[in-house]
Amino acid sequence: MADSTASVQDTIARPGEEGIRARLRRYRELRLTEEELATVLLTPVLLFLLGLSFYPILDTVWASLHTGYVIELPGQQREFVGLENYRQILFPIGETRFWNAFGVSMFYTFVSVPIELVFGLVLALLLQKEFKYKYVAQAAILFPWALPTVINAKVWAWMLHPDFGVISDILVRLGILTQPFPFLSKPDIALYTMTAITVWKTTSFMALILLAGLSSIPDQLYEAARIDGASRWRQFRDITLPLLKPTLLVALIFRTLPAFQAFGLPFGLTGGGPGEATSTLVLFAQQAAYNNPGPTNGGFAIGSAAATLITLIALVIALIYVTTLYEPEVR
Repeated sequence: MADSTASVQDTIARPGEEGIRARLRRYRELRLTEEELATVLLTPVLLFLLGLSFYPILDTVWASLHTGYVIELPGQQREFVGLENYRQILFPIGETRFWNAFGVSMFYTFVSVPIELVFGLVLALLLQKEFKYKYVAQAAILFPWALPTVINAKVWAWMLHPDFGVISDILVRLGILTQPFPFLSKPDIALYTMTAITVWKTTSFMALILLAGLSSIPDQLYEAARIDGASRWRQFRDITLPLLKPTLLVALIFRTLPAFQAFGLPFGLTGGGPGEATSTLVLFAQQAAYNNPGPTNGGFAIGSAAATLITLIALVIALIYVTTLYEPEVR
C-alpha cells in the first residue's frame, strides 16, 4: 500500500519536475552566464527608468542652457545662452527672490528636520514598549503623515484663519490671547507656523523609520548591559545610538531632501506669502517657470535653471550626510 502511494505521488510530481527541467534546458540552450542573464532581465527596467526619470532631468538641464520657446514650433528655435540663466538667478540685478527662497528653504529644512528627529525618536522608543493596543497606536500616529500635503495645508489654513479659525478662537476663550492672532499673515511668524505644521505632519514618518531600526537591535545586548549594571542612559548612549546610526542616516536623507524641496505645504498654506516670507526654492522655480504669460521661454528657462540648482544642492546635502554618518562596519 505504501509503495503504491509513493508511486502515485511520484507520478503527480513528475509533470511539474519535467516542466522545471524543460525550462532549465531552455536557459542552458541560451548559454548565458549569470551576469549576462542579469543584464537581459535588468535592461528593460533600466530603459524604463531612463525614459521616465533621466530623460526629464537631462531635458531640464538642456532647457536651462537655452531661451526662446517652451515648445519648438515651425520657424521658432531655442537660442543657446550657456550659463546666462544661472547668472540671472545667482547674481541678479536689483532682485533677491532666489536667495530669499534659499534662506527660507534652509531654515525650513534644518529647523524642522532635527525637531522631527528628536520627537520621532522619543515616539519610536515609546511605541517599542509592550502595551495594550500597541499596533493600533502605531497605525494611528501615521494619520498626519498619510494626509495629502495640500489637503493638510488647506485644513491648517482654515484652522489658523484670524477671523473664523478654531485655533485663535480656542486661545481667546482660554485667555491666552486677547484677540484673534494672524498666524499666517505676519511675515515674521508665518515661517515658524509653517515649520511647526510640517513637524506635526512628518514626525510620525520619522518615528516609523526609527522604530524599524530599534526593532532590529538584539534584546540580548540590553540584557547584558542590565546585568553589568548599566543605567538606561548608558544603554541608550552606548547601544541604541551607535546601532541606530545607519537608520538615522536613512531617516535624515528621507526627510531632509523632501523638506528642502518642499512645494505642497507652502503652496497650499500661504502661496509663498505674506510677501515672500514662506517662498521656498521649488515654489520660486514653479513661479518663475509658469507665472509668465505668452509662449516665450524667459521664465521657463529660469525655472529650469533653478530646478537644476535645487537638485545639485540636494545632492550636496545627501553627500554630506553619507560621508558624515555612514559606517560600513557599524556592527
